[in-house]
Amino acid sequence: MITAGAVAFLLVVTGALLWIAYRKLDGNIRTDSATDRLLAKLEAERPSRTAGARGAQNILLIGSDDRSGPNGSYGGEAGTQRSDTTILLHLAADRKHATAVSVPRDVMVTVPACEQPDGSRSRPALMQFNRAFETGGPACSIRTVEQLSGIRIDHYVILDFSGFKRMVDTIGGVEVCVPQPIHDKDAKLDLPAGRQTLRGEQALGYVRARESLGDGSDTQRMGRQQQFLAALVRKVQSQGVLLNPAKLWPVLDAATSSVRADGALSSLGALYDLTQDLRGVPSADVVLLTAPRRPYRYDSDRDEFVQPQTGQLFAALRDDRPVAVRPPGSAPSPGRGPGAIPTASAGPRPGGVAAKASPSAGSSPTFEGRTADVDACAPH
Repeated sequence: MITAGAVAFLLVVTGALLWIAYRKLDGNIRTDSATDRLLAKLEAERPSRTAGARGAQNILLIGSDDRSGPNGSYGGEAGTQRSDTTILLHLAADRKHATAVSVPRDVMVTVPACEQPDGSRSRPALMQFNRAFETGGPACSIRTVEQLSGIRIDHYVILDFSGFKRMVDTIGGVEVCVPQPIHDKDAKLDLPAGRQTLRGEQALGYVRARESLGDGSDTQRMGRQQQFLAALVRKVQSQGVLLNPAKLWPVLDAATSSVRADGALSSLGALYDLTQDLRGVPSADVVLLTAPRRPYRYDSDRDEFVQPQTGQLFAALRDDRPVAVRPPGSAPSPGRGPGAIPTASAGPRPGGVAAKASPSAGSSPTFEGRTADVDACAPH
């Protein structure tokens, strides 16, 4: 009788603790209701999903350079922000492959009319992509990506500097390769060459640094960000974080308290389902690349998309087809190559206006990129 009562008491206490824990995590998540309302008002202008992509999910990951609150130590004007990093994550309907495409912040695109913070409406204009966020917030960035790609964005997640650091610290840091010593006061980086495990502040500096590393281009910075993401994926998978409740709890706590998301994704259940979908994708089938770009013809400090390759890349994602990649800097292989994407559209022109399909455009190339299973520190 006493034993049965003790067991019953433990079950009640355990259930109560689990419920409290669930409510805490669920309450951490901030819903961006304002963005949801803006997108709902413009539903008629948004692209629909193609028949071949039903069940796939497209998630826009936005790294904001907001300098307000705890981010004020990074300088700049408080209360103003642009999208420092934007990644379009495509999760295949069969959950067997995923593609993460970095959208260059300096690429010139046509930003559609967007509702601004003061309630007025901007006019469509050709500008740097990262200014869409400054013009009309996340809704404007989402509509710009949808317009230039023809891809329906199902969910969005916004992460600021502080949230990024907290996420990295929660998993114990991420290992990267530093080809030469880095001494960058602005990025708060002081690293010797070789393998380094970067934690919060250093990790943030590493993925944000630009002028002091490599050739100072945003293209190389996006490459470092992709290497960092690949290393993060490998660490999470190797440690079995998503299978171990003791390890999963702090990760979920950090994740849920570090992001803003759309209403459909702003619950612990929805985020957990998403992590389980991602857990099932082999790291060899997680592809990371940058949308093909080159210096803008009218200003070499800006970028423009390379066509027809960019249009072919977006067409593949619209139709839920795998994207083939080759190591950055390697020579392209002749012909279609494994996993090459047949042409469906010539895609958007530099300003973001879609071009009609061209029969002479040829088959899609294998893009420069990487898969998450490749360790950049390993000898080649």
